[in-house]
Amino acid sequence: MSNDAGFATPNTLQLGMIGNCAYSALVDPQSRIVWCCLPRFDGDPVFNALLDPGENGGLWAFELEDYERSEQFYEPNTAVLRTRMFDRRGHGIEVTDLAPRFWSRGRTFRPLTLIRRVRVLSGSPRMRVLLRPRFDWGRAKPMITQGSTHIRYFSGNSVVRVNTDAPISYVLAETPFVVDRPMNFILGPDETLASGIEDTARLFEQETISYWRQWTRALALPLEWQEAVIRAAITLKLSLYEDTGAIVAAMTTSIPEAPGSGRNWDYRYCWLRDAFFVVRALNSISEVATMEEYLRWLMNVVIRSGGGHIQPLYGIGQEEKLPEHIMDHLPGYRGMGPVRVGNQAQEHFQHDVYGNILLAAAQAFHDHRLFKRAGRAEFEHLEAVGEQAFRVYDTPDAGMWELRTRARIHTSSALMSWVACDRLAKMAATLGLPQRIRFWRERADTIRARILQESWNEERQAFAESFGGRDLDASALLMAEVNMIDPNDARFIATVDALEKSLCDGPYMRRYEAADDFGKPETAFNICTFWRIDALARIGRKAQAREIFEVMLKSRNHLGLLSEDTHPVTGEMWGNFPQTYSMVGLINAAVRLSAPWDSVI
Repeated sequence: MSNDAGFATPNTLQLGMIGNCAYSALVDPQSRIVWCCLPRFDGDPVFNALLDPGENGGLWAFELEDYERSEQFYEPNTAVLRTRMFDRRGHGIEVTDLAPRFWSRGRTFRPLTLIRRVRVLSGSPRMRVLLRPRFDWGRAKPMITQGSTHIRYFSGNSVVRVNTDAPISYVLAETPFVVDRPMNFILGPDETLASGIEDTARLFEQETISYWRQWTRALALPLEWQEAVIRAAITLKLSLYEDTGAIVAAMTTSIPEAPGSGRNWDYRYCWLRDAFFVVRALNSISEVATMEEYLRWLMNVVIRSGGGHIQPLYGIGQEEKLPEHIMDHLPGYRGMGPVRVGNQAQEHFQHDVYGNILLAAAQAFHDHRLFKRAGRAEFEHLEAVGEQAFRVYDTPDAGMWELRTRARIHTSSALMSWVACDRLAKMAATLGLPQRIRFWRERADTIRARILQESWNEERQAFAESFGGRDLDASALLMAEVNMIDPNDARFIATVDALEKSLCDGPYMRRYEAADDFGKPETAFNICTFWRIDALARIGRKAQAREIFEVMLKSRNHLGLLSEDTHPVTGEMWGNFPQTYSMVGLINAAVRLSAPWDSVI
């Protein structure tokens, strides 16, 4: 990376995330914003240096002269990030980054506004401001106009405005200057602030900190690993696009799953599978508001499907078409392209999606805390989903790993079809509908019998990844998690043992053993490692599970965040970031393994 762009080292995933359930930004350890999409998670990256560190890349940096070291941390129990940087003389500044989110006038206030506050920690540090937004995926360098306290960056219909009390001449010229007082930067729409710059920034910071502390205070935390769980919970909350209720899988696109692998995908959309796991993890620590928001989005998808095919993912505004194309002008993360926008998986048939819908909706029929519990009308819509699940459970699909060139009757897809029927039977019981209980229980029993017979491979002494198959797949561990099989069943225990032998690199677990479209996977898939932890705890190997969990805690970055994959040799993070699946696994493992509160009180 060029020194002029402010980068001294290659990009890594040692990044923090700020956000407010409307947009997000990623900040590196030297306070550089290297990724920020506007006006929503799947929008144009106004700052895109994560994928293009060159002159055409967009970034926002406070570059300290004679920089020596930095430290970075979240304000405890919040999404407010602080970065402290020091020069060789010990002079330092602190940068506070936040996306405002708080209650105002009876609603959640979450403007498309990014606040950056700079204050002196010691001495007379000199810095220069590199404020370089870009539009149209870096292809458009904006025009610039200025006022007495603001700068406008615009190209076509795209425009952002930065209000600041810093010297505008120095900012525009990228001239180093002595930081001799607090300075505030407010990036947002092209609108005049209702009050002064410093007053606005200070108020938004105070209110945002207060909001997140109240939010985390309401969580039902396990006794152990509370800081890790809080950080994971906040990260998952920030993955909610509150306007519609969609939950994105990750904030980035095209971070390779392994170095130079070409496994580069756009994860800035809502996978029904991933979203269910997010909802379930947050529910386990008593954060049910995200589920309520997501169910708004999900029921729209269910109703519009009319009982037919449902895609595995949609855009966060329910977009069905997400055509995949390559941005040839972007070099990609560490030069490891391609950079993909859109995702071909929206064309796939992945039959596990129906079970994931029913799992996500199930709690709404049983939880008396909700503002609006699900009832007969919702049940009838969901029965149409169950009918589709039963129709397709024993037909080939792309599977949950979205294989692009191979279709089989995947065990994981049949398993989730069983889940759909099983949960409908339980919903019917809650609603007092005995005939529907019998109907769905019979269907669930039919699918379960087929899975236990046709997925079991006697030679491998394990449940295989497909009916009549031989290859192994970590998703078989979900059989116990969704309660289709007793974890003490000898066949499940044997499956755990077989998977450890075939898919594990020490504590880490890969997804599957067979080669896919790109060859054999090189990195461990973090959620699979967490599934292993859960399975080990269920079968009584809790000490081993805790040991592996401690390794995963150490695999997080310096701020407690995880990407999709971990390299088993280098320990480095790969894949899109931060990955909701991985943060889900962290919460689930902590809840499963923690000592009970009554052991200390």
